Amino acid sequence: MHKTSSRLLALLSLLQTHRDWSGEDLAERLAITSRTVRRDIDRLRELGYLITTVKGPAGGYRLAAGAHLPPMLFDDDQAVALAVALQTAATGTTAASGTAGTAVAEDAIRALVTLRQVMPPRLRHRIDLLRLTTVAVQPPAAGADPQVDAQLLTDLGRVIHAREELRFDYAPGPATAPDSLRRVQPHSLVTWRGRWYLVAWDLDREDWRTFRADRIRPRTPTGPRFAPRELPGGNVSAFVISRFRGNDGTTTDWPCQGEVVLHLPAADVAPFAQDGIVEERGPHHCRLTLGSWSWTGLAAAIGRFDTEVEVIGPPQLATAFADLAARYARAARAPHAPRVTGGAVE
Repeated sequence: MHKTSSRLLALLSLLQTHRDWSGEDLAERLAITSRTVRRDIDRLRELGYLITTVKGPAGGYRLAAGAHLPPMLFDDDQAVALAVALQTAATGTTAASGTAGTAVAEDAIRALVTLRQVMPPRLRHRIDLLRLTTVAVQPPAAGADPQVDAQLLTDLGRVIHAREELRFDYAPGPATAPDSLRRVQPHSLVTWRGRWYLVAWDLDREDWRTFRADRIRPRTPTGPRFAPRELPGGNVSAFVISRFRGNDGTTTDWPCQGEVVLHLPAADVAPFAQDGIVEERGPHHCRLTLGSWSWTGLAAAIGRFDTEVEVIGPPQLATAFADLAARYARAARAPHAPRVTGGAVE
C-alpha cells in the first residue's frame, strides 16, 4: 500500500483527468479499499480541493473548480512551461501596459518565486538556466506563432548560461528553403511581436544576428566555451528594436523619420500610428512624426491614412512622395488586367 502522502497525490492525479470516477474504480487503480478512498477524499477536501459526489447506482467523485485555489499538481513539462510563461509576463508586461502592467508583472514575479520554491532541484536548475527578455513595443505580427518547444528554449537557455558555442541548422525563409549550418556564440533569448528569437554572435559572418527559435534545429555536441562579447548598446531590448528597425544595434531610432500634417483629427490617427507621435493641430488636423526603414516605406505608411498630406520635412520624404506618385501614375496608365467573375474571365 502507498504511503498516505503519495497515495493522495496519485488520487489527485486521477481526479484531475476531467472525468467522473466511481469509488470502486479509484480503489482498483490505487490498490486500496473503498473505505480508504472515502477517507482520502475527505483529506483532499480538508486541503481545499472541491470534490463533489456524483449520484448514481455506483456513486462516484468529480474534482470541481472551487472558490479558493488549492495546491495543484504539475508534471515536469507543465512546470517548465508555466515558468516560461511567468518569466515572459514578468519581463514584458510592464513595458506594454504601464501602471496596470507593472502590477501584473509584479504578480508574475511573485508567482514565479513561489513556483520555484516548491520545485524539485532538477526542475529548479532547468528554470535557473532560462533567462528571457521580452521586447514589447508593437502588437504580435500577423501569423505570429509563439508555440516553440519548451525543451528547445530550455536547451538554448542552458548553452547561454554555460557560454558554450552552438551549432544548428537554420531555415531562414519558407519551409522549402534549404537549411544552413550556423555556428554562434549565444547571448540571449527574447520575444518580439509574438515570436521567440535567439540573439547571438555569428562566428562565420562575424556579426550579431537574431534567429527565430522555431527555425533552429540544434546539433550536438555543443562547442567550446567562450568569453562573452559586449552587445552593441549593452541593452538586449534596445538592440533587438534597433535591428528590426534596420539599424546597427546602437540606436532605437528609425533610419528614416519624417513629420507631416494630416487632414484628420488626432483621435482618428492615434490608434493606427503604432510608435509614432501624434499632436493635435485643431479639430480636423494633426501632426504626425513617424519612422520607417526607408523613405519610400515611410511615404507609403503615411499614405495609408487616406487623406491630404502636408510634408513638414525632411526633403527626402517629399522626394519619396514624388517618386511614389510617379510610380502610381504609371500603374494607373497600365492596361487593365482581366476581371474574374463567377468563375469566368472577362
